[in-house]
Amino acid sequence: MSIEDLLRETLSDMAHEEQPPPPGRFLRVNRSRSRRCGLALAAAATVTVMAVGSTLVVQGLSSRTAAPEVLTGQGSGETRAETRITVTVHEGLRLSQVLKDLSTATGKPLEKFERAAKDGRALGLPAYAKGALEGFAFPGTYEVLPISSPDELLAAMVARFDRAAEDSDLVDGAGRVGRTPLEIMTIASIVQAESHNKRDMPKIARVIYNRLNHTPEMKLGLDSTVLYGLNKFGIRASNEDLKSRSRYNTYARLGLPPGPIGNPGADALEAALKPAAGPWLYFVTTDREKGITKFAASESEFFKLVEEFKKNRRSG
Repeated sequence: MSIEDLLRETLSDMAHEEQPPPPGRFLRVNRSRSRRCGLALAAAATVTVMAVGSTLVVQGLSSRTAAPEVLTGQGSGETRAETRITVTVHEGLRLSQVLKDLSTATGKPLEKFERAAKDGRALGLPAYAKGALEGFAFPGTYEVLPISSPDELLAAMVARFDRAAEDSDLVDGAGRVGRTPLEIMTIASIVQAESHNKRDMPKIARVIYNRLNHTPEMKLGLDSTVLYGLNKFGIRASNEDLKSRSRYNTYARLGLPPGPIGNPGADALEAALKPAAGPWLYFVTTDREKGITKFAASESEFFKLVEEFKKNRRSG
C-alpha cells in the first residue's frame, strides 16, 4: 500500500465515507495495518513517488497542499514540468557526498539534509537498516518540486530502495545465501566501490563470499572499507591507514564491516544476492584506464596480476 493509499484510507475511515479509488502508479510501501493511522498522521513528512520512465517524480504531500499553483502552473504561466528540479544521484556515492549533491542541486542548506538523514524512522527505513541511511539512499534520477523538503526527498530515495529490495527479493534472497539483509547491503556497497565495470560485479561478490567463508578464516582486506572508516577518499589505503582501529578496517578485523560504505545500485545488489560461481580469492584491476579487472584463486596467481598492474602503470 502506498502512502497516498494509506492517507486516503485513514481519512476515509475518520470521516466514515466510502473508500476512494486508489491513485495511479505509486510505489508500494509495506506497513502493518496496526501502524496505518500513525503513519497517515505523519504523512506531511513522507512522499508520493511516481515512476516516469527511469525518472522518479517526488511529490511531498505537504508540498502539494502548501502551494498548488506550483503544481498546476496556475497564475505563473509555467507548466508543471518547468517547476521541477532534476536531481541525479550516482551509484556508489557515500551518504555524505549524496547530501552535499542534493544541497547543491536544490539550493537548500546542507545542515537540513544532514538533520533529516538522522531520523531513519521518519524516512521509512526498514528495521534491518538500524536507523542508518547509508546504503539505503537509492541512486537514480529524481524530479523534485522546489518546495519539497529534504525529508521528502530522502524519504523518496528510501521508497525507491524499498521497490528495488522488493524487485530483487532482498529479504528472502539474503536468507538463501546465509546472510542478513543488512549484510547483503554491506556486500553490495563494497561490490559497488570495488568495481570498475558492472560485468565484474558478480565475480567480485564471489571473492567477498569466498573470503568470508574461507577456512582457516581469512580477512577481507579491502582498501575501500578502510578509507570509508577514516572518511578518506582514494584508491589505495596507506600503510598508516592500515593501522586504523576503525571497525571498517577489514585488514585488521575478520568479517564484514558494521554497515554499508556507500549507496549501491541495482546491479551491485543483484551481484551480492547472486554471486558468480568460482574459486577466486583475489582480484586486481590490472589496467585502470581500460577498466580491466582480473581474478585469481591463489597467492601465486595474485602476485602475477600485481606485476601486470605495475607493468601497465609504468607504461601508461
